[in-house]
Amino acid sequence: MVLLVLVPALLLAVLGAAGQARAAGYRYWSFWDRDAAAGTWVYATQGPSTARPSDGDVQGFRFSVSEDAKDAAKPRGKAGFAAICAGTPAREGTKRVGLVLDFGTAADAPAGSTPPDPNPRTACARVGEDATTADALASVAGPLRYDTNALLCAIAGYPRTGCGEPVADDRRPSSPSPGTDGASAGRASGDGGSGNGGPSVGLLTGAAAVAVLGGAAIWQARRRRG
Repeated sequence: MVLLVLVPALLLAVLGAAGQARAAGYRYWSFWDRDAAAGTWVYATQGPSTARPSDGDVQGFRFSVSEDAKDAAKPRGKAGFAAICAGTPAREGTKRVGLVLDFGTAADAPAGSTPPDPNPRTACARVGEDATTADALASVAGPLRYDTNALLCAIAGYPRTGCGEPVADDRRPSSPSPGTDGASAGRASGDGGSGNGGPSVGLLTGAAAVAVLGGAAIWQARRRRG
């Protein structure tokens, strides 16, 4: 009888721990396109190293803790191209790209760090006609920092360390790491979890083993009594 009570209790303990586990959000620079007609930010469908904006485009970067594109914080502010590039006249053979750089809030900053500017910065990059967003960014917001996978880790030297690292947050449900399709400026590898908020395979396997061993013990006990 003790075993009959003990086995379900062990199973509940294992599965309960699994249910309480939370996947992490990720601290990274996300990349956005400004929809001039709608006046809204749209999550970029390309990375900054492959996107080639046109003259008059506005693009933004936001540093924050996010799960993925669905919950990523957008750049703040409503500055349009006319305001950002008012002092940068057109020049033949070049294009102008308006950039909004939002360093995020203190809550999103890595431990021991503070956003270099509490408000978004704007800059007008004048670059060659074939330049990418990464080229435009480098011309006005250095130093930039990349990791070995060419992931953008820092803009204007912020943050000094780290790159798309997971951040434990009990308020966030499980999700895949951001930008795994290369669409965002920041991408982070997953933590090896199930990615759906449910119990991991390892925990379920362990629970199954407990059940099997408990069942065998009960069967042996009954056989001896018989």
